[in-house]
Amino acid sequence: MPELPEVETIVRQLRPRLTGRTVQRAEVRWKRTVSRPSAQQFCAGLAGRRIEALRRRGKFFVFDLDDGRALVGHLRMTGRLFVGRAPDEAFARVVFDLDGGERLVFSDVRKFGRLALVERAEQATGAIGPEPLELDGGWLHAALRARRRRLKPLLLDQTFLAGLGNIYVDESLHRARLHPLRASDRVTRPQAEALAGSIRDTLARAIAAEGSSFDVFYRTPEGQPGAFQDEFAVYGRGGKACRSCGATIRRLVVGQRGTHVCPKCQPAPRHAR
Repeated sequence: MPELPEVETIVRQLRPRLTGRTVQRAEVRWKRTVSRPSAQQFCAGLAGRRIEALRRRGKFFVFDLDDGRALVGHLRMTGRLFVGRAPDEAFARVVFDLDGGERLVFSDVRKFGRLALVERAEQATGAIGPEPLELDGGWLHAALRARRRRLKPLLLDQTFLAGLGNIYVDESLHRARLHPLRASDRVTRPQAEALAGSIRDTLARAIAAEGSSFDVFYRTPEGQPGAFQDEFAVYGRGGKACRSCGATIRRLVVGQRGTHVCPKCQPAPRHAR
């Protein structure tokens, strides 16, 4: 599933191509892709609307429209956005005809992606937590101490912190030398400061690499794969040597999610043994 760096990459690449453009017509080819309003109302509401700005909120992309409303979308597992023709037209779920003869295509192999036309973007994104790119260590320490949960499931909780998923939680915890099973209320202030810095740095590096592509699904709007998968320290590297210490990376299951950890860099806390 695309996470914050992938969605940020998509928004940055689409912004110069779509800002100021007018949607002349929208066609919904798979009705369930539109979560609200109805497909017919969705298409009617977008006809003639100008895209004023493009931005990201957590894992959502947001197109601010000239009438104050917003087109909000979530890629889920296999959603992709293209200006022009999709690589496989059979998977084009929603097509937007733009001024100038171009079109924007929302393609989705598994049909889990969702689009919504809302009065305010917060109607779709209001329940998610703060953005992690400028995460403050003091805030993180207080927020962790206020809860009694395992670190990884908490960091994956979008109401706690927006945008992190399986990849970047594993990578951030390794960089901060924290085990995913550590209890959040036992994280010290220095550890929280290190984790906040690790999250910021990991996300920034992934954005610079245009995200991670470890399967055929994530591609940028320009059709290119991301490159951050080449820098993974632990994610997907079970049985391989840790790049930091040489120990063998282990794969665990935490909160029903595959999790990768270095037993030497990230020693298990006593309460988790």
